Amino acid sequence: MDYKKAGVDIEAGYKSVELMKEHIKKTMRPEVLGGIGGFAGAFDLSAIKNMENPVLLSGTDGCGTKVKLAFVMDKHDTIGIDCVAMCVNDVICSGGEPLFFLDYIACGKNYPEKIATIVSGVAEGCRQAGASLVGGETAEHPDLMPVDEYDLAGFTVGVVDKKDIITGENIKEGDVLVGIESSGVHSNGFSLVRKVFDMNYDVLSKTYESLGGKSLGEALLMPTNIYVEAFNSVKNAGVTIKGLSHITGGGFYENIPRMLPEGAHAQVKLDSFPVLPVFEMIQKDGDIEDKMMFNTFNMGLGMVLAVDAADADKTVKAVTATGKKAYIIGDIKAADKGVTLL
Repeated sequence: MDYKKAGVDIEAGYKSVELMKEHIKKTMRPEVLGGIGGFAGAFDLSAIKNMENPVLLSGTDGCGTKVKLAFVMDKHDTIGIDCVAMCVNDVICSGGEPLFFLDYIACGKNYPEKIATIVSGVAEGCRQAGASLVGGETAEHPDLMPVDEYDLAGFTVGVVDKKDIITGENIKEGDVLVGIESSGVHSNGFSLVRKVFDMNYDVLSKTYESLGGKSLGEALLMPTNIYVEAFNSVKNAGVTIKGLSHITGGGFYENIPRMLPEGAHAQVKLDSFPVLPVFEMIQKDGDIEDKMMFNTFNMGLGMVLAVDAADADKTVKAVTATGKKAYIIGDIKAADKGVTLL
């Protein structure tokens, strides 16, 4: 008896690391110290000495049951982007710059090529976020997970000068809400999606004109937008972002109020932005009421910013310059903390 016969292939682990190195190298920032494969990732923080009061921010998340679609479609090169996005998008909500990222893959069996493909997506997400992939772990779990399945989670660290932390405390009546488009369902609500559609290849591979000629599986697997570039563009335009909300699980009703202070109420005009066709299909096929849709999904907006009314147009222009669409979707009124969809 040996470890391989027990279900853990150490050699496959070595091969996975070798295959993923080419992807990891593309994410390296100058601050990363040492090579790939050490026991810990080292990141030089001397560059933040210029900040008055540097504050570290952290975020951790996974991709939820979206990975089930990746299994069915046998497509594993974008799920890593989702994992990075779910973490770094949270960090920028506090005004932070993502610095580095670590991933964790648990699998029933280590297939080196598949693991490397997953990590290629993680590396692409890090590249989009400007963060370095400084480490990770691939854990083979025989008898705990099916051999062809895996789960993916990640962790990121960012930094912000304390004076620049976005707290939402200065949001007031008359401020304007700007929404930034999502790429699709992102990485939330898939437990509901999987009840609406049969999760088999024949169903997911069917193409639809309403989805731009994409198959249902392609539309559902569209990776989560990473908003770091858009966030930086708005800041560099001289706009003070008063509040920032990442529209994840809980949709509009849970996430928008998270950026609001007491006494501030968000009003969102539903005709101010397009609901993506994939959500219309989910709602129709699942016979789901409007409130549940907006309480579960992003419906076409992955980020919502609160800015001074005088900065609204400048904000839209700055986001548009990065290739993403933005819309003025509502405003703030003085009332109990919460959100109303008009």
